Amino acid sequence: MKTKRVAAIDCGTNSVRLLIADISGDELTDVERRMEIVRLGQDVDRTGRLAPEALERTFTAMRGYAKLIREHAPNGPVPVRVVATSATRDAANRADFVSGVRDVFGVEPEVVTGDEEARLSFTGATRGLARAGAEAETPYLVVDIGGGSTEFVVGSRSVEGALSVDIGCVRLTERHLRDDPPSAATVEAAVADIEAAMDRVEESVPVRTARTLVGLAGSVTTVAGIALDLPAYDPARIHHSRIPAERVHEVSARLLRMTHDERAAIPVMHPGRVDVIGAGALILDRIVRRYGFSEVVVSEHDILDGIAWSLA
Repeated sequence: MKTKRVAAIDCGTNSVRLLIADISGDELTDVERRMEIVRLGQDVDRTGRLAPEALERTFTAMRGYAKLIREHAPNGPVPVRVVATSATRDAANRADFVSGVRDVFGVEPEVVTGDEEARLSFTGATRGLARAGAEAETPYLVVDIGGGSTEFVVGSRSVEGALSVDIGCVRLTERHLRDDPPSAATVEAAVADIEAAMDRVEESVPVRTARTLVGLAGSVTTVAGIALDLPAYDPARIHHSRIPAERVHEVSARLLRMTHDERAAIPVMHPGRVDVIGAGALILDRIVRRYGFSEVVVSEHDILDGIAWSLA
C-alpha cells in the first residue's frame, strides 16, 4: 500500500503545533511532532486584535516548522494544511495572520469554524482508540480544551453533535484568574462562565448520552501527568491513560491553590502553561462533575492528527 507523507499545522490560542506524518491505509506514523507556546491569543478577549508581538512569535515558530518540512521532503514537496482556531476567528486583524502564514508556507491558512474544529478533534482523538486496544463504551464525549475555546463532540463512529464554546484556559485566566493564587471569588466567576457555556452545549449536543469521556490538548495531558505522578512529561505514559474522577478533582483543586512558582516546579509542567493550567484544569473538573464520569481517557492525539488524516 502506498505511503503518503503529509504536514499538518494547528495554530491555536496558546500554541502552534506541527505534525509531519506518513499515512498508509488506516495507519498514521509520526515523522516529527513539535509544539511551541506562542500565546497568539494574548489579550484577544480584551482587544479583539492579534498583538504584533504575538504574531511575530507565531511566525518565528512557523519558519522553523517550514524548515523541518523541507528537510523531511526528500521526494519533493509534501501537502501542507494550516488550520487556525479560536484566537484567529475572534481577531479583527486576522488578515495580518493570513498574509504572514502564506509568506511562510506558501498556502492559505484555514480559519476554521468551531464546528469544523470539533469534528477534526473527534477524528484525531478516536480514530486510533480501537487499534490501540483502548476503545471504551460509546458514544464518546470528546472535549478539546484549548486556549480560547473548548470543543464538545459526541459520537461513536461519526459525529452526532458538536459545539465550540468560548471557554479556554487563556481566555478564562485573562478574564478571571489574575490573582496568584486565584481568590475564591475569581474561581467562582470562572465556574459561572464554564457552567453557562455547558448550558449552551446541552441545548444542541447530546452530551448526556455519552458513556466515555475523552480529553484532549495540553491542559488535559498536563493534568494527567500530574495525576500519574510522572517525574517528567512522558507522552507514551499519558496517551490513553485513564484518570479517575477523584484524581481530576484533587489535581484541579491543588493547582488553584498553588502560586505561579509552585506550579512552575511541577515536573511535567511546560513553562508556557504555568499561568493558565489552573483554568484548564478547572474546565476539565467541571465537565467531569456535571456529567458524572468516573474517569477521563486522555489522548495525545487531537485536532492535529485530524488535520493530517484530512490530507490522506
